[in-house]
Amino acid sequence: MQTDSEPPVPLAVHLLHVLKRHWVLAAVCFTAAAFFLNAIWIPVKAELAQHLLERSWLRTLEGEPYAKPWPWADTRAVGVLEVPRLGLREIVLEGSSVRNLAFGPTLVNTAGLDHSTDRILSGHRDTHFSFLKELQTGDLLRLRTTTQTRDYRVAWQEVVDSRSQNLVIDDGEDRLTLLTCYPVDSPTAGGPLRLVVTALPDGDI
Repeated sequence: MQTDSEPPVPLAVHLLHVLKRHWVLAAVCFTAAAFFLNAIWIPVKAELAQHLLERSWLRTLEGEPYAKPWPWADTRAVGVLEVPRLGLREIVLEGSSVRNLAFGPTLVNTAGLDHSTDRILSGHRDTHFSFLKELQTGDLLRLRTTTQTRDYRVAWQEVVDSRSQNLVIDDGEDRLTLLTCYPVDSPTAGGPLRLVVTALPDGDI
């Protein structure tokens, strides 16, 4: 209640305070909406990309040498990774860049899937390689390329620190390695730890 000793609040100042409160509320709502849309857009984009990549993979199998999934793509489908127990099928992309990882698992090898026996695939922990946390020793992994289909069994899993341990491609080895960030369920991306799943040819373990 305003007393006689208190001067009245000018209408303009009152309106300014009201507008300020509304702008702050609007800014908070906008920021929350932006984070929400970004969170749902990443998996939606990853899923949509797999459909486009599937079509380009079929064109590759039909003999098109460099079937782009979309006109401006700087990558292509080079194989298919399947995990029968989980009912999972992922198109593998050429070129392990940050941009390509947004669309699917990528081939780390620069020599190509059909030119190396030590094959390393990398994927994001919260999209295409989120299933790594469900893998068990002995699980079947099937890798299809344009020329062959190879079956592997998960031999072991380990967490390594990328600051002190580097993955080395050794074509004297016959294996398939899956690589993602760790912890898999971490709410934030980045960090030095990696989950490494090593699979050997079916029959070798």
